[in-house]
Formats: sequence, structure tokens, C-alpha cells
Amino acid sequence: MKNLKLKAARAGKDLSQGDLAGLVGVTRQTIGMIEAGKYNPTLNLCLAICRALDKTLDDLFWEEEGKES
Repeated sequence: MKNLKLKAARAGKDLSQGDLAGLVGVTRQTIGMIEAGKYNPTLNLCLAICRALDKTLDDLFWEEEGKES
């Protein structure tokens, strides 16, 4: 399941996948895989991403029932 909320938040901060990856200490490919729904990040990585984007876990990673993000 794609994480479009993460992609939108990253774009809203005018950050590339590489920029965000550098801020949180992972590779650009990792951010791309999270956005594509092909990788489930650890809680620590989720928190680092949230801090970098000034968002909460709910904002970026919570799925509403019956909806896909």
C-alpha cells in the first residue's frame, strides 16, 4: 500500500527523497520503498521521518479503516 501522505508531506517541505534520507540517516532507496509501500520502517525510523517533516505518526503512518493511503 503506497504511502501518499509521506510523499505529499515530503514534497510540501520541498525535499527530494535523497534530502529526506539524509536528514533521517537512510538511503534514498529506503525512502522510495517506504513511499511505494514495499518496506515497513521501524518505529524509530518513522519517528525520525515525522520529526524531519514536522508531522505526527498519525499524520503520516496511520491508516483509516476502509481507506488505503
